[in-house]
Amino acid sequence: MAMHTVHMPKYPECWESCGSCASGDVFILEILVQIGDLLARDDNILTLETGKVALDIPTPWAGRVLEIHVTAGDKVAEGAPLLTLESE
Repeated sequence: MAMHTVHMPKYPECWESCGSCASGDVFILEILVQIGDLLARDDNILTLETGKVALDIPTPWAGRVLEIHVTAGDKVAEGAPLLTLESE
């Protein structure tokens, strides 16, 4: 069994040049999974709110959710741990 920690991905590069999507804080609007859920690669795990845009964040691995490191309303920075998966 392998353990994987899913981290907050890099914000889109266009946010640095335009900035309108990223106006205000980036925070977690909704957690879409629970501990024990089985996920396929690219299943959405949470929704971010940026003030102007809602973005779904997918998992890069398949596996069972062991731990969720964030809650709805949390402000998240690039690279922050989101959840831990166990995969075969």
